[in-house]
Amino acid sequence: MPEDCVSAFKFITGEGEWLDVPDGAPNLMLTHAGVRNFKLNPRQSGAHVYRCQLPEDYQPSGLESLVWKDASVHEIMELPHTQFLSQASTNLELGAKVLQGATRFRLFAPRAQEVHAVFGQAVDGSDAQAVALERVDASTWEAVVEGELDGWLYSYRIAGGNDDGTTHFDANFPILDPYACASLGARGPGIVLADSRMKPVKHQFVPPHWHDLVILEGHVRDLAAHAPITLSPQERHGYAGLRQWLQAEGSYLRDLGVNALELQPVQEFDNELPSDYHWGYMTTNYFSPESSYASDALAASQVEEFRGLVQDCHEAGMAVILDGVYNHVGEPNHLLFIDKYYYFHLDKANDLVNWSGCGNDLRCDTPMMRRLILDSLKHLVRTYDVDGFRFDLAELIGIEVLREIEDELKAIKPGIILIAEPWSFRGHIQDELKDSGFASWNDGFREGIADYVCGKGQQEAIRYFLSGSPGTSRFAAQSINYTESHDDHCWLDRITEREGHDGSNPTVLDRRRTHLMAAILFSSLGVPMLAAGQDFLRSKCGIANTYQRADLNALDYNKRYVYSGTHQYFRDWIRFRRSDEGKALRYDGALGEHYVQCFFQEGSSAVVAVFNADRSVDAPRVVLGINPHLEFADICVPEGMMDGLRQVADAERFDARGLGLADIPQSPGRVSLPPISCGLWVG
Repeated sequence: MPEDCVSAFKFITGEGEWLDVPDGAPNLMLTHAGVRNFKLNPRQSGAHVYRCQLPEDYQPSGLESLVWKDASVHEIMELPHTQFLSQASTNLELGAKVLQGATRFRLFAPRAQEVHAVFGQAVDGSDAQAVALERVDASTWEAVVEGELDGWLYSYRIAGGNDDGTTHFDANFPILDPYACASLGARGPGIVLADSRMKPVKHQFVPPHWHDLVILEGHVRDLAAHAPITLSPQERHGYAGLRQWLQAEGSYLRDLGVNALELQPVQEFDNELPSDYHWGYMTTNYFSPESSYASDALAASQVEEFRGLVQDCHEAGMAVILDGVYNHVGEPNHLLFIDKYYYFHLDKANDLVNWSGCGNDLRCDTPMMRRLILDSLKHLVRTYDVDGFRFDLAELIGIEVLREIEDELKAIKPGIILIAEPWSFRGHIQDELKDSGFASWNDGFREGIADYVCGKGQQEAIRYFLSGSPGTSRFAAQSINYTESHDDHCWLDRITEREGHDGSNPTVLDRRRTHLMAAILFSSLGVPMLAAGQDFLRSKCGIANTYQRADLNALDYNKRYVYSGTHQYFRDWIRFRRSDEGKALRYDGALGEHYVQCFFQEGSSAVVAVFNADRSVDAPRVVLGINPHLEFADICVPEGMMDGLRQVADAERFDARGLGLADIPQSPGRVSLPPISCGLWVG
């Protein structure tokens, strides 16, 4: 069919709102940029359409196929059965369940021909027993064995058809149960746990309101590895060490003053050995806390230790947000061996699709993949009292599933913190997220502020970012403002004057620009997020991708003393933002048109920004001045605007009582900002 015969279209409401195309639309058409449209082919007519009417109570098993006879060529043709397969589901409870005097194994495997559970107590499998599971509905398999097997190890074996050579059924491959609540590693086996170890928390922690959040992104091992307290090597590898460091005198996490800790993935991931360093973005089980961080993984101590870490954070006044990866999985790919066609996006050659960059994009729109996502998230909230999630490459999860996540989790914890990384290599869902209850990582802020402090920004850009990025946010706290995360160059290496992006020996100008960044980050409307160590000029020696570099990622806490002024400067800004005097910076709701007013010198991006300019919030007015250039900036402001204000910070100092000496020069209707400087005034 010639390409020019095909048209693309979308529906639009009478109010001018474009409606997104569902993932399951039969005439879905993706552009090279990942934009979704409906496809209209005028050469197709009603003669090309076939419909099958199934009984209303019919439950697809995934084994169905459609067969038709083409009269013109007298051939029997088998049509794809994937539509039936993708609708297969069950409402039965899944996983290993300890009953009274027995243990039940239950697995969703729609196209399996045989399923066995293999279980025992020995790690080497020397005492392993196997039991065949039987179908209990169209797509679910079950076996009940004698004995309460709490603490036993188990896995599954699945046999199925492999006639076309494209499936991955392998009766000899040990499969980690997707619903295992604990695992002995990325390959399994799973660990049977009695309900008594998985009780829901009695008293939920209430996380801060979104507009009050100050988030620190960190990694369990990076935070604990060089903690300046007495710890064993084993403790420095995981939850136990981080818990002790959190509670110790001089704790970095508590002293910094943040009220939310966003942990890089702690769901079971695919490190080969427990000692291997890993960022965690290759998940192999969504229910089990990472076993390599546990003191005794065989005893499933990760359950109690992770629960204890969350509780310790709560007692320190910090919410816990987990970085979750639900767009692809790690190796071994257990879901692939359960059913490739059900769980993964495939191309026309039945090969795995790779919009994640990791080679196996999940079909989040099938009923049981959606349920696996939702059940695991609800498990983490109920069992561990997790306060929120940041979803990696959320565009691949899809806006419909994200909205379902929002509804389900808010029913359990109304104040749940939901954050999306709104892009993938396929596309971007920032516009769709505006109408949801999700906040989004603001990569424009990251790039824009790095340019700005180096004198390359524009007036409208700094106005936009200080105002909460209103073009991409429905309310101010929907923008997660950050200038460094785990990925890519760290902040200092991004902006350093040194060659090769190596900021390990920062210049005076590197440090001053970092202070300007802190002033912008903590005064901009939205939610500020720091990367651990950013406050004491952490460098990764110019290396951008450090996902396996424990030596570069582990925090060197000695730098808090080397760069104590910078560390204290960040702490002071955090304290001010969270204080009553900083309330104007924590704007709640949709932004009023005149809430933030910015004044510029012509031809310069230096700015004086007034927060609460319209007096719409019962809070002191806050004024921020920033000059990223190497020459003075004289900025005209309305006469009387600075009356009654005291300067509490510049680019080196912060004193809530007022600086008193060497204040930034002012005259009626004018503020004179020195080169590479900033100032903060409070009314």
